[in-house]
Amino acid sequence: MRDPASVSLRVTRAAALSARLAGVAPGRWLGLMLLALHAGVVLDAEPAITRAFLLAHYGLFLLWQPLVRSEARIEPRLALPVFAMAALLVLVDSAWVIALWLAILAGLVGAVAASQTARSQRLAYLLALAYLLALLLAWVLPQTLAGELPAEIRGVVRYGLPLLPLAVLFLPATRRGTASSTLDFVYGLMLSLLVIVLALGVFAVVAVAKASYAWALVQTLLGMAALLLALAWLWNPRAGFAGLGQVTSRYLLSVGLPFESWAQRLATLAERERDPESFVRDALADLHELDWIRGGHWRAARGEGSFGEPAAHRVDHAFHGLSLSWYAARPLTPALALHVRLLSQLLGYFYAAKVREQTLREQAYSQAIHDTGARLTHDVKNILQSMKTLLAAAGTSTPEDSERLLALMKRQLPQLAARLSQTVDKLKQPAEMDVAQTPAQHWWAALQARYEHDRVDFVAEGIIDDTPLPQDLFDSVADNLLTNALRKRQAEPDVRVAVRLELQPLATLTVSDSGAPAPEHVARNLFLSPVASDFGLGVGLYQAARQAAKTGFRLELPENRAGRVTFRLQATDSLRLGTPGS
Repeated sequence: MRDPASVSLRVTRAAALSARLAGVAPGRWLGLMLLALHAGVVLDAEPAITRAFLLAHYGLFLLWQPLVRSEARIEPRLALPVFAMAALLVLVDSAWVIALWLAILAGLVGAVAASQTARSQRLAYLLALAYLLALLLAWVLPQTLAGELPAEIRGVVRYGLPLLPLAVLFLPATRRGTASSTLDFVYGLMLSLLVIVLALGVFAVVAVAKASYAWALVQTLLGMAALLLALAWLWNPRAGFAGLGQVTSRYLLSVGLPFESWAQRLATLAERERDPESFVRDALADLHELDWIRGGHWRAARGEGSFGEPAAHRVDHAFHGLSLSWYAARPLTPALALHVRLLSQLLGYFYAAKVREQTLREQAYSQAIHDTGARLTHDVKNILQSMKTLLAAAGTSTPEDSERLLALMKRQLPQLAARLSQTVDKLKQPAEMDVAQTPAQHWWAALQARYEHDRVDFVAEGIIDDTPLPQDLFDSVADNLLTNALRKRQAEPDVRVAVRLELQPLATLTVSDSGAPAPEHVARNLFLSPVASDFGLGVGLYQAARQAAKTGFRLELPENRAGRVTFRLQATDSLRLGTPGS
């Protein structure tokens, strides 16, 4: 008798050499593995030869298996189950061991077949699955339950069934790029369980009903078909019931945590808490219901913190600037790992939203400060312009004009002091800007007094009565427009400037000049954004337009041509004459 070890070594070497010559691919290993299994299970040979073929089959299985990468290093404690299964398969002469092994192989082959996209590869794995099921149902189980098989069936199984592994061996094959990343474990597990249930069902029918093997197989298949049909209907029914599919999905999403209630509490916390870091701290403190999470640590741009207590196993995730470390007492299963990633991603999205909300608040605060400062700067600039006008009049006056100059000072200095006081009050209470109103008659007289020495034509359309006007808006717009118009006289001394006020039917202030028009690109963006300016910040009319829109007015440039440049401040339809305070 030959030594079993030497025989198995020779068979394995021959198989490896033939596979290498054919191009090492999963289909090649699979075909050789099935042929070795067929020789070890079906052929009538000495026990040593049978065990040698089974050992060779197991070696080829290790070369084909899709669970571990071929280049991965296996630890000794993980290699122990591999050697234990090999010893059980080779040393224990039992048909039930072979049946269990065929069920496991069927599950693995079915799982790989479900993930294949190439038609030839999928056909190869389906042929291999058909061979395993045929070997189990036509050879292993009948010999265990029914004893001796008919000669016709034995001949078909022994000499006809190997055609399937041979077809797998010679089908076009491709090399496997990755190992277990596309393996459908759930599909493989379900298929293995179905095969085991089928085998045990046939055994139960034969043992209890004393029926023949063929009739027991038919009864078991019909029962399993009816059960699968009922489960398929319950998975997605059409009678108002949610179905097992939705229930299973909700369970996989919850994984021991009422996900809907936690998400609702998270949304409520997001509405109540404004600070991003405080939100993350309170949200993580609310995860005390997760008994499989011992604690964790979080880190953000403006702070960090911890909850719970450290543990042996750690999982790290980072989303949108939020880094999370989860501690667990045991390694997380794939479902729990996916759940932790989902929780981390949800917290990251909420944290990013809170950060954007805080950034918008800060920008709005800065914008409010900028708007207030820009408007007050223009007010101070206009007051300085009026003071320079008074100083220029004082410097060019003669002794004969002393009385007229003194009267001008008495009229202008109190107005300048009042405007400066109003500017200081706005700086203290910017929220009350644009609130004060003044009678149109008083405002029109004060405007004429301020610019009586600047050769400005003032025209009143209709009766100027005591209709209330927003004082701050009209002062700001009038001073900006008149300052810009009078500045044109530096290049064109003969520029005429006119101001027109009318109260019917809508309150309208018009400032026009006969100077050069504004460039097209400047006129297009004059009221939409700051523009380049050689005399200031370039935000005067932009701020005036925004101030007008807030008060119920509209500032526009209806004419912009050489010799006729007209700006108009007009109330909207909702702010008509006779609606003070609107």
